[in-house]
Amino acid sequence: PAYPFERHFSAVLLGDQQQPGQTSKMPLSTDLLNPTPEATAQQHKLKRIVQSPNSFFMDVKCPGCVSISTVFSHAQTVVLCANCSQVLCRPTGGKARLTEGCSFRKKKLY
Repeated sequence: PAYPFERHFSAVLLGDQQQPGQTSKMPLSTDLLNPTPEATAQQHKLKRIVQSPNSFFMDVKCPGCVSISTVFSHAQTVVLCANCSQVLCRPTGGKARLTEGCSFRKKKLY
């Protein structure tokens, strides 16, 4: 090399130990067959390994009369308590928003 920086550029372009005709083998940074639960939750519902919906049914406890009502997570209407007619959740563009004081738990799938 005529200049000292020519050797640096050829080492960067070709790799230190790599010949011009070889390709580099880089290990995968993620395991595609066994994704983490965090990665699965971020994926679209149809792009997961096993397709599953984002919606669920939940038991909501009314803060006023402490009765339990079943509510859909993506409810599109205002849900009222059957006993005291207090608002349990309000619709938004996606998931329903629970009112303050309401507690919930997901129902089992089976």
